[in-house]
Amino acid sequence: MAENVLEIDDARFENEVLQSDTPVMVDFWAPWCGPCKAIGPVVNELATSYAGKVKFMKCNVDDNPVTPGKYGIKAIPTLIFFKDGNVVDQITGMVAKGKLEESLGKLV
Repeated sequence: MAENVLEIDDARFENEVLQSDTPVMVDFWAPWCGPCKAIGPVVNELATSYAGKVKFMKCNVDDNPVTPGKYGIKAIPTLIFFKDGNVVDQITGMVAKGKLEESLGKLV
């Protein structure tokens, strides 16, 4: 995992994401998921580009079932974009970098 992408769990989700002063992108993933592995390097690259503007988090859905359930996540990867504790955008599946940048643009 890149140094600009942090692992988040159910216990810290509210504090680290919903109460964050900085916009947050959460990548809901699992280690066995092929598309999750494919989008990972793109997320890492964007985390470097948006360092200081957006916090990037990864939530393993196998280890943390509460948060994905709360947000109705049925497929992975699902990326949810939060600002001021609210969902601003959501993307499911492998998408082009430009689509992610479009969603990140709504946060900054």
